[in-house]
Amino acid sequence: MISLGCAKNLVDAEIMLGSVLGRGMEITSDAGKADVLIVNTCAFIDSAKEESVEAILEARRRRGQKVIVAGCMSQRFSRELLPEMPEIDAFIGLDQVAGAGEIVAQVLSDDQWEPLNLVTRRPVYIPDYDTPRFRLTPSHSAYLKIAEGCNHPCSFCVIPQMRGRHRSRTIASVVQEVRNLVAEGVKEINLISQDTTYFGMDLWERRSGPAQPVDSSRGPTLTRLLEEIERIEGDFWVRLLYTHPAHWSDELIEAIARSGKVARYIDMPLQHIHPEMLELMRRETSREHIEDLIARLRAAIPGIALRTTFIVGFPGETEEHFESLLKFIERARFERLGVFSYSREEGSRAAKMPDQVPARTKNARYKRAMKLQQKIARELCGNMAGRTIKVLVEQPLIARSESDAPDVDGQVILTRPLPVGEFAQVRVVGNQVYDLIGEPV
Repeated sequence: MISLGCAKNLVDAEIMLGSVLGRGMEITSDAGKADVLIVNTCAFIDSAKEESVEAILEARRRRGQKVIVAGCMSQRFSRELLPEMPEIDAFIGLDQVAGAGEIVAQVLSDDQWEPLNLVTRRPVYIPDYDTPRFRLTPSHSAYLKIAEGCNHPCSFCVIPQMRGRHRSRTIASVVQEVRNLVAEGVKEINLISQDTTYFGMDLWERRSGPAQPVDSSRGPTLTRLLEEIERIEGDFWVRLLYTHPAHWSDELIEAIARSGKVARYIDMPLQHIHPEMLELMRRETSREHIEDLIARLRAAIPGIALRTTFIVGFPGETEEHFESLLKFIERARFERLGVFSYSREEGSRAAKMPDQVPARTKNARYKRAMKLQQKIARELCGNMAGRTIKVLVEQPLIARSESDAPDVDGQVILTRPLPVGEFAQVRVVGNQVYDLIGEPV
């Protein structure tokens, strides 16, 4: 299995491997020994698509092996890829991940001359608590997909076209999976979906009907889910990833503030702050709403670490728009921040917009924004000196704090080894820009 892209794609890879194991097959980390190669692709931005194509081409060069292409690129472009890549044995989409074992068996038994295209146009699949998975993360950390798809109309994005409309799991299903993971010894559970804060709202909308307003006090919501998770016994923390600023409520903020399980960390991609850019991006939020939400989060949840991402070089972004973004970054002082240069996605509204920004300008703005954030990060990390913090040990000399999500944030470099997969208390004695140096207490 060659799995590319985000954590949501990684969960799909784990489900495919779980299905393969269920058929009595073996998984190998040596591609040369495999009878079948599955390339789980990403098609989020141009660089991801290029990486996916390279992985497919590399797999095609191997003789005597079957190749299956899965993931977002297969879901979106299988018809276009089919005539271009006749050596591929099967293209599968999101609706086929749980049946990957059967598809692998079919590919191995058939000597078909033409590749199979099993992709369904509008995916509807979501996993359940008992869906077999072969976890690819360390034993102490896991991703848990609470929903699939997206209903947002963001003009730069084509995820709804690939992943379908938002569809939530039930609270009971998610809670049971959390219980299972905790029983296995998992210490960190990262809740993920395209929009985590929209969790459950689609279930209540379908139940109440289009003419009835959503009553969050009775319907399933992220708040209700967190309250149920809070009742689960065990020493673990839950992390919220991929939240949307449009769906935060005082009720949700209060639930996190009083929780002993939810990590003091919020991942909330904002994409921009200038009103004209937010409107062009169709972000469904205003500058005033965003600034008020940040203030409410920090006031209600002491020690909260806010992570966000921004897009620079979006069509129509002027120097004035970009300077406004820089001033906002400097004033907001996000604990964690990433920047993307705008990628012109075929099929998106933004791809057809006038005033496309030259690549040179986009790259220059990216560097300026990240240079500013590096300065802020160094100062924030410096302010941590002398504090004692809780960490989860990743490797004998490497740990992560509540403020550090796996793969995307910094780490805590330990001055002496600690047991892997356990929580520990360390005193911050230094930093290296984005990383802290911690002395075990």
